[in-house]
Amino acid sequence: MDKLTMTDIIISTKVEKNLSWETIAGDLDMSPVWLASACLGMNSAPTAKAKAIADYLGLGPEIATALAAYPTKIWDQAVPTDPLIYRLYEIVGVYGETLKEVIQEKFGDGIMSAIDFSMDVDKIEDPKGDRVKLTLNGKFLPYKSW
Repeated sequence: MDKLTMTDIIISTKVEKNLSWETIAGDLDMSPVWLASACLGMNSAPTAKAKAIADYLGLGPEIATALAAYPTKIWDQAVPTDPLIYRLYEIVGVYGETLKEVIQEKFGDGIMSAIDFSMDVDKIEDPKGDRVKLTLNGKFLPYKSW
């Protein structure tokens, strides 16, 4: 089974069972962001976690196998039209150079890892309108000279 088919089955099962990523992740002691990413096919799950996810959703071993398979991380390179995803592109477009300057001033010449990485999404209640808090936490990887 390919990752696209796996994702379709997982999402339809999640909707059918009226589950949230927070609920599934909490019950399985996993990060909801990592869980969603693995179920959307962008990360591989260790075998035990893949089995736990498939079992939790009542899906077969072919889903667990697909969850554990290494992904090919390809995404549409066009600017997305979905408003939420577009805003993330807009943030990087407006603040990307600023973030690069500040990170390199603090750490030196290098990058933030997207491999040794975690991400959290939090809801901050505010009387003026609830706020989204994204926390991106990646290891700094300096460029090397040789």
